[in-house]
Amino acid sequence: MPTRIKVGARPSRLALKQVEEIQRLLPDIKFDIVPIETKGDRDKATPLSLQENTGFFTYEIEKALLNRAIDAAIHSAKDLEENSPQDLVIAAKTNSVSRSDALVARENFTLDTLPAGSIVGTSSINRKLGISNYRSDLVALDIRGNIDERLLQLERGYFDAIIVAHAALIRLGYENRASQIIPENIIQPHPLQGRLAVQVRKDRIDLIKIFRRIDEKDPR
Repeated sequence: MPTRIKVGARPSRLALKQVEEIQRLLPDIKFDIVPIETKGDRDKATPLSLQENTGFFTYEIEKALLNRAIDAAIHSAKDLEENSPQDLVIAAKTNSVSRSDALVARENFTLDTLPAGSIVGTSSINRKLGISNYRSDLVALDIRGNIDERLLQLERGYFDAIIVAHAALIRLGYENRASQIIPENIIQPHPLQGRLAVQVRKDRIDLIKIFRRIDEKDPR
């Protein structure tokens, strides 16, 4: 069994925190992290609603895995497209840190107290629909960038509030920035939100056995 594994992940601070989370579950294995920039990292303009199930945040990492440049890939589970390459397999998925969506707002507003006409930044069609159905007097606009970049856009006044995954705030130590955990009857979160997925090649039975130990330490 290998004691060192070359792990590919996106170069964002959140993605690296996610690698650390998996590493803590397998303390006897050394991870050599290979940051891999994806199209989604480079393209900060295209609305994510147009890129669902396209490999926008995974294609380059999966290509490196297929080409044997890395041994394993760690993704946000919800980023994986429905039809992954047939030579790849999900060796493990973690429990969710939090399934919920969170509102981060200036002056600590909630969805009920945001003034009419407030601009809410979100990258998801589902979140936009939830907001418009709950309060048609709010304006939901696309926002792009990693969590730190989105928080900066909020601080600079481009938005009055933003909606992000609560799990992302937790992993980055920003949990206190959430002004509201959004009830699921307002926005139904993605079913895989907050979970991580470890992807390997089907022929790496040794790695599949290693990562399946995560299920023993993180039972669902």
